[in-house]
Amino acid sequence: MSGIVHFKDALDNPIFNKVSQAASRLNLESYVIGGFVRDYILKRGDAKDIDIVAVGSGIDLAKEVSRLLPGKPKVSIFKNYGTAMLKSGGIELEFVGARKESYQKDSRKPAVENGTLEDDQNRRDFTINALALSLNTHSFGKLLDPFNGVKDLKNKIIRTPLDPTITYSDDPLRMLRAIRFATQLNFRIVKESLAAITNNADRIKIISKERIVEEIHKILATPKPSIGFALLNKTGLLSYIFPELIALEGIEDKEGQRHKDNFWHTLEVVDNIAQTTDNLWLRWSALLHDIGKAPTKNFDKKIGWTFHGHELVGSKMVHKLFKRMKMPLNDKMKFVQKMVLMSSRPIGLASDVTDSAIRRLVFDAGDYVEDLMTLCEADITTKNPKRYTKYHNNFKKVRDKIVEVEERDHIRNFQPPVSGEEIMRTFGLKPCREIGLIKDAIKEAILEGDIPNEYEAAHEFMLKKGADIGLKVSKPQSDKDTK
Repeated sequence: MSGIVHFKDALDNPIFNKVSQAASRLNLESYVIGGFVRDYILKRGDAKDIDIVAVGSGIDLAKEVSRLLPGKPKVSIFKNYGTAMLKSGGIELEFVGARKESYQKDSRKPAVENGTLEDDQNRRDFTINALALSLNTHSFGKLLDPFNGVKDLKNKIIRTPLDPTITYSDDPLRMLRAIRFATQLNFRIVKESLAAITNNADRIKIISKERIVEEIHKILATPKPSIGFALLNKTGLLSYIFPELIALEGIEDKEGQRHKDNFWHTLEVVDNIAQTTDNLWLRWSALLHDIGKAPTKNFDKKIGWTFHGHELVGSKMVHKLFKRMKMPLNDKMKFVQKMVLMSSRPIGLASDVTDSAIRRLVFDAGDYVEDLMTLCEADITTKNPKRYTKYHNNFKKVRDKIVEVEERDHIRNFQPPVSGEEIMRTFGLKPCREIGLIKDAIKEAILEGDIPNEYEAAHEFMLKKGADIGLKVSKPQSDKDTK
C-alpha cells in the first residue's frame, strides 16, 4: 500500500490508550486487528468485540491492561489457545500473541509457534480481516495493510491473503466464513477463491456441526440470506450440510405438467421473511418449510404433481436434521416443527374463512399463530401482480377473522372450562377413558361453535354427554361444584 494512512479517530476509546500504555510497559508491539478495523472503515457501527495482537505474550498484555483499568476486570485465560479475554465498559477485548500456523490434513487445529505481525497477518482468512492498526506510541493509529484489504473493501470483494487452496484446505471453516461475509456485506467472492471453495468442499466434513450451524445462523440473520445459500449450493457445500434442501432443486416435466423449483422457491420465502422478522427460528422455519416435498413428490395423471402430506413428513425431518447437526432438541426445534407442520393450514382457510376453522387454527397454533401467518405470507412468491394481491388480501381476511374469533371465544392457550377432576366428582368416577371422552367432546363442541367457551355452557354439555354414554350424576350438584 502506498503512503502512510492513520486512523487515530478509530482509537478514540480510552481503552486503546490503556492497551498502548500496557504494551509500552512490557516493551511489546501491539495492534488492533481484524473485524474492528474492517467494520470501522465500512462504517458498520461500534464494535463490541475487539481483537488485540501482541508481538509477544498476549496473556501478559491482557493482565497488564487489567491492572491499568478501573476495577481491574477479571482476565479469562485460555492456555490451550494462547489467548486471554477481559471485559470493560461494555467492550470485550481478546488478546493473542502474534503467531504463525501449520496444519495437518485431518484437523483444522494448527500447530502454533510465535511469530511476527507479518506472520499473523499472513494466517488471517481474508484480506479485509488482515487489516491492523498500530497501538504503539511512535505509530499510534497507523494502518498496516499488506494485502490491499482497504482496496478490497472499496471494491467489495472477498479474497484470501495467500493461496486460497491452501487457506481453505488448512481450515475449511473459512469456506463458510467467506460465504457468510459475502452475504453479510453483499460482497463478491473472487473467481479464484470461489473455485478453491468448490474444489475443497468435501473438506467441510472435518468441521464440527456446531461451528457449521453457527455460520448458518449468521447467514440466516442477514437481510438477504439467499445470497449465502445460493453460494453454498454453487460451491457444493450445501450437499454436505443440508442434502434435504438439495433434493428440492430442479423442475420435472411429465406429460406437459411441471412443478416449480422448490429449492429456489424456498430461498425466495427466506428472503421474504427476512424483510418482516428477525426471529431466527422463524427464518429456520421458512428455510425448512418445504423439505418434505422431495420425499412426497408424486405424479397423478388426473391432477398432475402432488406433495400430499409433505408438511407432516417435513416436520419429522426437522427433528432428524436438528439431531444430525447437533442443534438443540428443545422448544426452538418444536417451534420449527410446528411451523412446518402447519405451514399450509392458513392457505386452505383463505378462500373459506369459517369461525370453526379459525378456532381450530388458533387452538393448534396457540401463541404462534401470528408467526404462522407471517410464514404463510412470506410463502407467496408468485410474480403475477393480481395473484399476489389476491393471496395477500385473503390472508388479511384470515388475520382479521383470527382477531374477531379470539376476542369472542378465547381459544388461544385453551383450558377446558370443566376440569377432569370435576367430571370425576360429578359422576363418581375414578380415572378412566370416559373422562377423556367427555373432555374431548367439550373441546370439540367449543371449537365447532356448538357451545361458547364458558363454564356454564360447558357444565351443561358435560351433564348431557355423560347421560348419553350412560353415566349418572353421583350426587346433587352443590353451589360449590357449579362455580
